[in-house]
Amino acid sequence: MLLDQIKKPNDIKRIEPRDYDRLAEEIRQFLIQSISETGGHLGSNLGVVELTMALHLAFDLPEDKLIWDVGHQSYTHKLLTGRKEGFGNLRKYGGMSGFPKRCESDCDCFDTGHSSTSISAGLGFVKARDLKGEDNFVVSVIGDGALTGGMAYEALNNAARMDTNFIIILNDNNMSISENVGGMSKYLNNVRTADNYLNMKEGIYKSLLKTKHGQVVVDSIRRAKSSVKQLVIPGMFFEDMGITYLGPVDGHDVKGLIKVLKEARRCKTAVLVHVLTQKGKGYEPAEKHQARFHGAEPFNIENGVPKKLKAKSNYTDVFPTVMIKLAKRNPEVVAITAAMPEGTGLKRFRNVYPERFFDVGIAEQHAVTFAAGLAAAGMKPIVAVYSSFLQRAYDQILHDVCIQNLPVIFAIDRAGLVGSDGETHQGIFDLSYLSSIPNMHIMAPKNKWELSDMMKFAVNFNRPIAVRYPRGEAYDGLELFRAPIRYGKGEIIYEEQEIALLAVGSMVKVASEVHQKLKEKGYSCTLVNARFVKPIDEELIRELSVDHKLLVTMEENVESGGYGEKVRKFVDEADLRTHLINVALADEYVEHGNVDVLKQETGIDADSVTARILAAYAGL
Repeated sequence: MLLDQIKKPNDIKRIEPRDYDRLAEEIRQFLIQSISETGGHLGSNLGVVELTMALHLAFDLPEDKLIWDVGHQSYTHKLLTGRKEGFGNLRKYGGMSGFPKRCESDCDCFDTGHSSTSISAGLGFVKARDLKGEDNFVVSVIGDGALTGGMAYEALNNAARMDTNFIIILNDNNMSISENVGGMSKYLNNVRTADNYLNMKEGIYKSLLKTKHGQVVVDSIRRAKSSVKQLVIPGMFFEDMGITYLGPVDGHDVKGLIKVLKEARRCKTAVLVHVLTQKGKGYEPAEKHQARFHGAEPFNIENGVPKKLKAKSNYTDVFPTVMIKLAKRNPEVVAITAAMPEGTGLKRFRNVYPERFFDVGIAEQHAVTFAAGLAAAGMKPIVAVYSSFLQRAYDQILHDVCIQNLPVIFAIDRAGLVGSDGETHQGIFDLSYLSSIPNMHIMAPKNKWELSDMMKFAVNFNRPIAVRYPRGEAYDGLELFRAPIRYGKGEIIYEEQEIALLAVGSMVKVASEVHQKLKEKGYSCTLVNARFVKPIDEELIRELSVDHKLLVTMEENVESGGYGEKVRKFVDEADLRTHLINVALADEYVEHGNVDVLKQETGIDADSVTARILAAYAGL
């Protein structure tokens, strides 16, 4: 196999050009086979095989710098830099990351994971290169979906002022995770289909080349940034900004891509190469079901069906059912997502209430301020967003929502440990960063029924509020415990003495297991569903301290700024005569891996918590 000849960076340059198509096919087959077993980002990687090959053929890594936006499409890049053997443990604990990691290879020059960052990072590399007097090339790859993020435009605005080479690759497949939305998507669609421009340009060139001085004229036109397109494609957005535009180019033609990349190398300014690709190319199920194969679970290659079918509903299944019911009862309820209608479950809401559904693209900052505007105008906006992505809109939450005390509801999915996507996607900071904001209120449901109850409470709350819930199977235990939700009040599930467990959201399930283990060992144990993280139930904590020697807070969040820290502060200030343990995640980033494995490694699984409680209680 040709792929077996690639052991280290730049080995692809030993492959004969006549074999490029064969190598691309081998890479696709390897990725399909590998990801069918481990799971991972399939569609995006199948779409950039030829583009990645061309980049490795046109540039010298690691001397030249290649920066991937988001980075979930970097699998071919990893193969071409000698990491084929790592795919057996892709995204597993201790194994190879599904994103670029500087600690993995010198060819991964910048860690990524979130969208719209590559141009900004690339500018930093360009300026450092020039200040140090170096002559390497810097290439930033960004998808058309990522161009819905405002940070990309801030970087483009900066790049347009440069008088030094900087190459931006626009990977245009008309998809982010779900189908792209908005003005930029429409603009790029117009560029893709502008046959009149492409045909006219080609016709002009052919006619000029037949004349005596045609070649000189053609060269002059090209040096003038191909001004024909200014006449035929209105606006020419990138050229109008001052960025040289090359394309559109077939993203599955290696030789054609190499040719345009060499042209881009000659530019003395920022240059954008517009590459058209097909997400999922070469594997029919991924081509037909692009959103489903963005991040795929292990699947059967023959038909693309997941090997392990879902046995139970997850929170993302429960959420849209709740949303539809809320919208039916209240015409002011509207839903907002940042390019994640499938991921957040809002696709079903969109089908029922299309006029009350808003997909703003990969633009979390805009989503939050847009919601603030809706709230100020009398609506009940619900922003459905992954925990790690909401981090991007911290200022908007603080400045536009909470200062005005507007009734925006944040439905925070993927809160806590999310698993295989690793550090950039773990939702383990939301309790901390949201708790720091005045006027914000935070709840976390113990099971799927409480998610429904909390969303109903939130809609009627009329102030900023967040409801955070985890990824994965929706817990259906403790279904008999469904006391009405009261502001700032926890729920006592089992009332005993000696030890009291105060658990937040997903940790109520773990706490229930701990409670059982302690009972089996002869200990009396109270179990409390905290419900509210801000404000905490100070009255209940004071009552528990009277007849419990040990209070144990449990949360799937970093300890700093979390629920346990708030409880400790209250216990200390109120001078309560009880001991306290905070079960939380250490203040560090958590790598990728199976969630159950990560819980064991971080000490928040039932066995670890039980052992810690027994050791602490024995010392009292």
